[in-house]
Amino acid sequence: MKFRPDEIETAWEHGRTMPEADPSMWRQDTSGAWIRREQFGREQAEFGWKIESIANGGPGTPRVLRPFHSRNRYDAANRKPHCQVQADRTGVPAGEFARPPRNCAVQAGARGD
Repeated sequence: MKFRPDEIETAWEHGRTMPEADPSMWRQDTSGAWIRREQFGREQAEFGWKIESIANGGPGTPRVLRPFHSRNRYDAANRKPHCQVQADRTGVPAGEFARPPRNCAVQAGARGD
């Protein structure tokens, strides 16, 4: 599906900002996976992302559009995300930031699959 620039920006603004990352470049999706602004639509990119509607029945209005890592998705009928990728904090002590941001695969069944 092709999105207008304002829809892309609205979806991006719904991504979670994190104190350790520039919010104009980095966000996290609902699953906690890192996404990078310029990698929109790049399915094979490490931080690639797409737009998913969180309302059943199609895209609807911009307020229901959310950013999702290209390997994660949202099941609008059941109202829950299906996560295959999330932020990787392996080896990062609590209270410290992971630099640079990184992602890892989620084990099947661990986050809603």
